Amino acid sequence: QVQLVESGGGLVQAGGSLRLSCVASGRTFSTYAMDWFRQAPGKEREFVARIKWGSGNTYYADSVKGRFTVSRDNAKNTLYLQMDSLKPEDTAVYYCNTGRINASGAYYVDSWGQGTQVTVSS
Repeated sequence: QVQLVESGGGLVQAGGSLRLSCVASGRTFSTYAMDWFRQAPGKEREFVARIKWGSGNTYYADSVKGRFTVSRDNAKNTLYLQMDSLKPEDTAVYYCNTGRINASGAYYVDSWGQGTQVTVSS
């Protein structure tokens, strides 16, 4: 299993920027993709962005497209989320996860981090 530790959250004014990091350790060699999710108070956890570990292809939720950028440093086993033009509605706990492909070819989430709080003030 993979252990994940997020960092970089904090309090920022609307229009500001933050960069989140997610460091992976343990059994990282078979990671297929890594995701960022977020969960605001009283709401369900929602997808934010994905990066495929091998190809580097990226995918975004419509709500963050053009403002957030997901990237990774394979050598450091680290996932990043650069968040620009932040809005109060981006306030949430942000989580990273790792995903793999099982023997049947199905994608599954292997691990979640503990989350990091992002608060955007208006």
